[in-house]
Amino acid sequence: MKKSGEIINKLSEQGYRLTPQRMMILSAIEDGEGHISAEEIYAQVAAKYSRVNISTVYRTLELLKRLGLVTETDLGDGRLRYHPVGKGHHHHLVCTECGAIVDLGESVLSPVKDVLLREYGFIADLRHLAIFGRCANCSK
Repeated sequence: MKKSGEIINKLSEQGYRLTPQRMMILSAIEDGEGHISAEEIYAQVAAKYSRVNISTVYRTLELLKRLGLVTETDLGDGRLRYHPVGKGHHHHLVCTECGAIVDLGESVLSPVKDVLLREYGFIADLRHLAIFGRCANCSK
C-alpha cells in the first residue's frame, strides 16, 4: 500500500471527508520529490481541477500538520515546505551562500535531543528541521 493510503486511512478513521480536492492535495504531497510548498501543490491541483482554491490547500496542510501526518520546514527560500511523515525523518544543512541543501540523518541530532532532555527537562521535537550556515565549498 502506498504511504498516501496511510494518510487517507487516518483521515477517514477520524471522520474527515475525502473530497476530490483533498485527495489531489494528498497525491501531490506523496508523489512529490522531496519537499513541496503550498504553492507547488496548488499549481499541480489547479492544473487538474481549476475550481480549487489555495485556501483549501492551506487548510488541508494545517489539518495534516495538526494530525502529525506531514512536517513543515523552512528551507530558507521564503516558502514553507511539506514532507509526509511516512517518508521518514531527516534534517537539512542549508548553505546561505550558494543555496545547496544537504540531507542530514536524524541520528546526527539525537545527542542534542538527549542533552536537552537531561539538562533542561525539555522534550525537543527534532523530526524535521533546517540548519543554516556555509557549505564546504563556500567556506574555502
